[in-house]
Amino acid sequence: MKDETKPIDGDRLLAMLAALANPHRLRIVAALATGGRNYVSQLARDIGLSRPLLHLHLQKLADAGLVTSRMELSADGKALNYFEVADFALPLAPGLIAEAVKTLNNKEE
Repeated sequence: MKDETKPIDGDRLLAMLAALANPHRLRIVAALATGGRNYVSQLARDIGLSRPLLHLHLQKLADAGLVTSRMELSADGKALNYFEVADFALPLAPGLIAEAVKTLNNKEE
């Protein structure tokens, strides 16, 4: 179990905020949070996105540590890539941001 009191570093905070700053990605997180894990084709149908576009958004969420994936074989032998929401908490507060800024790798942006 991870320590939720550990400060988040600036680069991770930026990645998480950037990943969540998109309505499609918010819908993906919401669908996985309420409906549980799902495979790409079904999730694309549920959300109304093409599979290639869904893959792009899922990759951004995965890179930020907000979703995880796992390949599984179905009963008929098809490989299905299941995604689920990662266990994360992002309590935005001025103090958290002030601490995170100290750890930014690229302070010019």
